[in-house]
Amino acid sequence: MIALLAGSAIVASLAGCASGGNGGGGGDNGGSGEGGGDLIGVAMPTKSSERWIDDGNNLKKQLEDAGYTVDLEYAEDDIPTQVSQIENMVTQGATALIVAAIDGTTLTSVLEDAASQDIAVIAYDRLLRDTDAVSYYATFDNELVGNMQAWTVLNGLGLTDLEGKPTDGAPAGPFNIELFAGSLDDNNAFFFFNGAMDVLQPFIDKGTLVVKSGQTDIEQVATLRWDGETAQSRMEDILTSSYSDGSQVDAVLSPYDGISRGIISALTDAGYKVGADFPIISGQDAELDSVKAIIAGEQYGTIFKDTRELATQAVKMTTAVLNGDKPETNNTEDYDNGVKVVPSYLLQPVIVVKDNINDALVKSGYYTDAEING
Repeated sequence: MIALLAGSAIVASLAGCASGGNGGGGGDNGGSGEGGGDLIGVAMPTKSSERWIDDGNNLKKQLEDAGYTVDLEYAEDDIPTQVSQIENMVTQGATALIVAAIDGTTLTSVLEDAASQDIAVIAYDRLLRDTDAVSYYATFDNELVGNMQAWTVLNGLGLTDLEGKPTDGAPAGPFNIELFAGSLDDNNAFFFFNGAMDVLQPFIDKGTLVVKSGQTDIEQVATLRWDGETAQSRMEDILTSSYSDGSQVDAVLSPYDGISRGIISALTDAGYKVGADFPIISGQDAELDSVKAIIAGEQYGTIFKDTRELATQAVKMTTAVLNGDKPETNNTEDYDNGVKVVPSYLLQPVIVVKDNINDALVKSGYYTDAEING
């Protein structure tokens, strides 16, 4: 129900927006409009993930529509490259930077240089840590994302509904579950994992869920750079070390669709067949391949984070700062970067399972029916 209602809210709030799956860069406005041609630097981590391509395209289009000139760069998960790209943006006279960091702890020096030149810095979906230079942070409610990933798993096992409410006549279990987390250099990974474990731990304590590998600490279950192949290799190792006795994996907590696809590959290579007994697997970002995997029964659900809305919020923040105004925020307590609590705006995520794909993703214009079912 929460997914369906939230999907409907997205439809209402996003009517007329460009498709997230096809959001190409907008045309150059030649300095017209509110932005007056100011140069905005947009630093994205990689093109290896579909979502970051969408983020970059959406930011570029919306900034250019607002009259800004945009320098959009991807660092392909190479930290020195991202540092160099941001240095070049500063040198070229950027008046603001929108930064999705590869590693939020590695940009302190270049961001302090930007701040010394009165260049506004907006952290985009990944918190910039250990610096006073970051002005504001645009992201989603990341702890809620983790809650939702756990609710997805529990719902697939028949233990709760998608809001986490216990199901009447729920099975007693035990169910074997394995845990995956994101990259330890991404602050969000901790919010996702902690949010999920807040929900799952009581079921683990009761014995309803069993982590057969014994790997429950984030340091044990983290996936460097959110890499699907790394996740696949770890899942293969777990199957060999903990399930060679003939026992089965019933569920996997996965924090990201790319990791989920790696997990699915490991399971199918080990002989698991898609069907009623296939493990329940969560995800995040509603990447097209994973939406198709949900339809195929390989992945149970994902968390939809509308990159169009995130881009809109980042552009609003940038414009407000450059106009000398205070941007709208809705969280001034939770995002401590080690130096300061960064004023943040948190957007609401949406659970997507097979039953509400059309409402959440097609009716909202994020994907077309042809893209999903073609």
